[in-house]
Amino acid sequence: MEGGKPTLPLVYQAVQALYHDPDPAGKERASVWLGELQRSMYAWEISDQLLQLKQDVESCYFAAQTMKMKIQTAFYELPPETHTALRDSLLSHIQNLKDLSPIIVTQLALAIADLALQMASWKGCVHTLIEKYSNDVSSMPFLIEILTVLPEEVHSRSLRIGANRRTEIIEDLAYYSTTVVTLLVSCAEKSGHNEKMLIKIFRCLGSWFNLGVLDNNFMANNQLLMILFQVLQRDETSTNLHEAASDCVCSALYAIENVAINMPLAMQLFQGVLTLETAYHMAVAREDLDKVLNYCRIFTELCETFLEMTVRTPGQGMGDLRTLEMLLICAGHPQYEVVEISFNFWYRLGEHLYKMNDPALHRVFRPFIQRLLHSLARHCQLDPDHEGVPEDTDDFGEFRMRVSDLVKDVIFLVGSMECFSQLYSTLREGNPPWEVTEAVLFIMASIAKSVDPENNPTLTEVLEQIVLLPETVHLAVRYTSIELVGEMSEVIDRNPCMLDPVLNFLMKGLREKPLASVAAKAIHNICSVCRDHMAQHFQGLLDIARSLDSFALSTEAAVGLLKGTALVLARLPLEKIAECLSDLCAVQVMALKKLLAQDSSSGKSSDPTVWLDRLAVIFRHTNPIVENGQTHPCQKVIQEIWPVLSETLNAHQGDNRIVERCCRCLRFAVRCVGKGSASLLQPLVTQMVSVYQVYPHSCFLYLGSILVDEYGMEEGCRQGLLDMLQALCMPTFQLLEQPNGLRNHPDTVDDLFRLATRFVQRSPVTLLSSNIIIHIIQCAIAATTLDHRDANCSVMKFIRDLIHTGVSNDHEDDFEVRKRLIGQAMEQHGLQLVTQLINTCCFCLPPYTLPDVAEVLWEIMLFDRPTFCRWLETALKGLPKETAGGAVSVTHKQLTDFHKQVTSAEECKQVCWAIREFTRLYR
Repeated sequence: MEGGKPTLPLVYQAVQALYHDPDPAGKERASVWLGELQRSMYAWEISDQLLQLKQDVESCYFAAQTMKMKIQTAFYELPPETHTALRDSLLSHIQNLKDLSPIIVTQLALAIADLALQMASWKGCVHTLIEKYSNDVSSMPFLIEILTVLPEEVHSRSLRIGANRRTEIIEDLAYYSTTVVTLLVSCAEKSGHNEKMLIKIFRCLGSWFNLGVLDNNFMANNQLLMILFQVLQRDETSTNLHEAASDCVCSALYAIENVAINMPLAMQLFQGVLTLETAYHMAVAREDLDKVLNYCRIFTELCETFLEMTVRTPGQGMGDLRTLEMLLICAGHPQYEVVEISFNFWYRLGEHLYKMNDPALHRVFRPFIQRLLHSLARHCQLDPDHEGVPEDTDDFGEFRMRVSDLVKDVIFLVGSMECFSQLYSTLREGNPPWEVTEAVLFIMASIAKSVDPENNPTLTEVLEQIVLLPETVHLAVRYTSIELVGEMSEVIDRNPCMLDPVLNFLMKGLREKPLASVAAKAIHNICSVCRDHMAQHFQGLLDIARSLDSFALSTEAAVGLLKGTALVLARLPLEKIAECLSDLCAVQVMALKKLLAQDSSSGKSSDPTVWLDRLAVIFRHTNPIVENGQTHPCQKVIQEIWPVLSETLNAHQGDNRIVERCCRCLRFAVRCVGKGSASLLQPLVTQMVSVYQVYPHSCFLYLGSILVDEYGMEEGCRQGLLDMLQALCMPTFQLLEQPNGLRNHPDTVDDLFRLATRFVQRSPVTLLSSNIIIHIIQCAIAATTLDHRDANCSVMKFIRDLIHTGVSNDHEDDFEVRKRLIGQAMEQHGLQLVTQLINTCCFCLPPYTLPDVAEVLWEIMLFDRPTFCRWLETALKGLPKETAGGAVSVTHKQLTDFHKQVTSAEECKQVCWAIREFTRLYR
């Protein structure tokens, strides 16, 4: 912090401002200042003093939270000889502040737990804490709080204690686990019906179950298990206690997932849960939704835990099918939130049965799935007094989408055709109320695509009936029937005679505001699947596209319609395409011209993105088949449109969002005609480079990568593209060299290395012989530490592809040149690169990035294994061998084993496994 250590009155003042200043700007200033204090070295001493003075809840909470944060993220700041004093001081604070506020106790308990996990010299911390506090009733609540958070923090992301220390701790906690449970039992007996204490006890027990260290024989006959089920069976149990007990049982069920090695405890839990059915019915009768949801969670967790047994030995022992019966009872509850809890289990059951592919097993489970589908169809019904179309975006709309996904995944057990026919017959034979009809159509739409469309009279009949629906039926029924038609485009493709009536039916929907977007989506689906049949209707599509804004369409639906139109356009005869494309683009081009004219006369700026997005979708999906030597039919149109796009780009060059949309539009235009866009190359690159000097929008780098991809193989374009790269790199490096430049501009990093990678793929020697390559490699090495999924992936791909050009002898003439140039680059940067990668893996990057890092190391090793072995050894020697708390991070044997595994690997995935195991030592 600037200006040395702040005084306590000043800190109090800031804390007061943070909580009580009526002016938001004052709050914000206090927050920034306190954040700086927390990051400074003074935070340790100041927090300790604030806790000692115990002036008020706010300052103590700030101090406790700061202590926890410092121990989690800056423990290395303290010299080892101060660790014991810190521990003693925290224990005295928690003792003194135990009655001030539970949230302060939790923060201090977390600080103590995080300290215990990192402080190697504090042996047997559970034992010392229990010995010190278990005889004092008033200390019991905070002792249990520490014992609750301790197992939770073992796998905390913010503590990098490393695999060696973590293993040591877990063994230690397993050793003392029975002592902890015995303490909890005696607490439960002493506290009688003290609800707050029981909640704490159940939370603590759940935490030890979650860590997976409790002995299952010891737990199977434990008093606490009986107390748990008694609490859950009692009708008068309060909501909070019920939830804590339910969480604990769920944790226990999750902990015994490997049932075979936890038999005694599995048996007790299985029987215990089956006794809760009566209590569930009682909660339903009392309309206590909280308890109903808790029971459903427990029943679902039971089914998840015993899934393997249920599938392997259905109906026998713990494969007892009463577990599924209980879930179906829950599915019968009128509130849809109850059945939704069990969805994950039904997915997993479906997945297991699909993989096993055993018809006899399918027969066992089919009746359960049929009953589930019946319940789901009922839950999908809208209220009888609902007006208008179904809502997609509210909670119930999202529930229906999840039902649709689940039905698609389990329908194979019942048979799509059989189910579809049954649903249709309920509509044909009965005369159900509108909300039942709509829900049945909704489920039919979910499975329509999985029904075989070949020679299927039922499907054709369904289509014939739907298009005859009178306009007087409820709007929601019309809406969902339009969705169903859109899902049946395969059937229409097989029965082209249905196309006219279907399109007439959809056109009626398109003209009505509430149905317009769903009708547009259905037309888009039909265009995608029936492209050849739709060619004769192209004029109709063009008419719709010309007057798109006269329909009440969502942006997405309008773009979808244009996509469908473009897909059909690409199937027209080549000589017609240019004229039709010009017609299709004309509306959007006129609109852009109009905006430019308005803006220049009024001096205001209006938003052209709608029109740019529409042009982009047209270019993206107009991809006719063009033989070699033929001129691309879209070439002329794109040349005509370029001046308007160029002008729009200039007019809005400072607005990142609009420039991004311009670049996207140009990207699809270039992709559409490929080499046919050559005449645009010079003016486009000139404009990109000149705007980028002033406004470095990363989308220009991306567009550059598209140009390199299309033209990089052309001898005559290579120098021009290299000049473009160099001109774009200068402002880019300036941006990324600012403080935190890489972290603040991940999109720029991503797009820069996409561009560089395209160069490596299309014209490696041009890039490798240039002066810019050294700077790009240095930037790549610095950027390997960036924890951003896309940016990191681009950087690693660039380095991998770069080295690979010197590895893969593709019998091109320039292989020897490439190999020599890569050799020079590696000589200069290889050691730095390997060291950086190893450090980055251990300290900066999340595990999902490791396969990319492994690929880079693998390529370096293929390029020059002996040198790589030396570099890796140097990199490993530089790693820290101990944690800040004095625990061993890595042993000499672990280092030599890792070196051997990597350098003797015969395929890349072995390198990946070795890195994954090794980096756990630092996580």
